[in-house]
Amino acid sequence: MAITFTSHEIVFNLKNKIKIRNWIKSIIKENKKKDGSIAYIFTSENYILKINNDYLKHNYFTDIITFDYSQNDIVEGDIFISIETVLSNSKKFKTTFEEEILRVIIHGVLHLIGFKDKTSEQKRNMRSLEDKALLSLKK
Repeated sequence: MAITFTSHEIVFNLKNKIKIRNWIKSIIKENKKKDGSIAYIFTSENYILKINNDYLKHNYFTDIITFDYSQNDIVEGDIFISIETVLSNSKKFKTTFEEEILRVIIHGVLHLIGFKDKTSEQKRNMRSLEDKALLSLKK
């Protein structure tokens, strides 16, 4: 199946798409799942806010919204990412935009695999999984 990267309402071109696509697939495989159709949509913070309002009834900006269509062991979904918020967060967390976008990309996949981040313990686990995934990409 396909892992796609597109933009909506903005111009954004993700670098190293093939490498990132292979990385995503390797993380899915490590978690004993199979990759299905995963669509990444890079967009504006206003569009993310609209999605948050319309579908989740939340009235705030966020860097990522993941719609999970996974069934059984097939990982599938739509992942909306606000490029503006990722850029803002990279400054806030004193990291590069490139590292922050990769963190958010893998964060969405981890949600599709089944990991949550509602509780403090879940958030710590999610951060640890993100860090591990980022390290594997650098190898």
